[in-house]
Amino acid sequence: MMTISLNVPELVIALGEAACRFDIDVLPRCDSTNAVLMSRAEMGAPSGAVVVAEEQTAGRGRRGRAWIAAPGDSLTFSVLWRFAPGTLPMGLSLAAGVAVARALEKMLHGSVEKVGTPGVLSRDGLKPAGRADDTVQQGMPAVKTALKWPNDILLNGKKLGGILIELVPGAPHAAVIGIGINCRLPAALPPDVRATAAALGDAVDSNALLAALLIELLSVLETFSQAGFAALRPDWLARHAFQDAPIVLLTDFSSPRQGICRGVDSAGALLLEANGRIERVLSGEISLRAATSV
Repeated sequence: MMTISLNVPELVIALGEAACRFDIDVLPRCDSTNAVLMSRAEMGAPSGAVVVAEEQTAGRGRRGRAWIAAPGDSLTFSVLWRFAPGTLPMGLSLAAGVAVARALEKMLHGSVEKVGTPGVLSRDGLKPAGRADDTVQQGMPAVKTALKWPNDILLNGKKLGGILIELVPGAPHAAVIGIGINCRLPAALPPDVRATAAALGDAVDSNALLAALLIELLSVLETFSQAGFAALRPDWLARHAFQDAPIVLLTDFSSPRQGICRGVDSAGALLLEANGRIERVLSGEISLRAATSV
């Protein structure tokens, strides 16, 4: 069985000058990297603390959903970041999405000869391996990353990973940023979920991938600290999977809403055009789906 095989010394080398900004702890097993780091944050852990787990037993997604993954199936980690007091975290999950997309694009760009074939993700990019994988669509002309509001990472239209932001109690300017990326799809994944999921492949250089993600996250968080999500909004919109497309918004507490997605505003709110008006949607407790008509 494949393992994540994270190695801190190798990771430090891959991080280069950014290594001094992070304090990385690799755990063989934990319930949730977000939960572990949140506990450490409340005890005064410094900004830049990182918890990486080779296996999560109680990983969480948005709306309390379980993150299903056997050992080696995914790269899961959390980063604690302490902003200046008064910094508003609006749009932070979208900002983190920009960092993840940038890192993946740099790793994947120009390195995939055949989409639908898993590969080895190294410092030189994704090198094709040997067998077909049902998590990436066959016959696509190129590998394309995209972002789905508020916190999904897409690969060729399927979910590759997600982001979970949690604010530290008593310190609203401090946030734990949890990120999960599928390296391969778990055998136990329900068929309906598998049909909409993607993975990078079953042989991944996780040290190179994690280093790339942390380097881009550092850049994005520095920008966010100074100028908020507004400075990152153009980058997010450039990767928006549903820009100017018909969508439907689903929630447990009201009827579905349909309209045209007009992107997001400078605070990270979704902009839904319906009946000639633009509505700002702020709640993350909403599922966004493509609609065939409006």
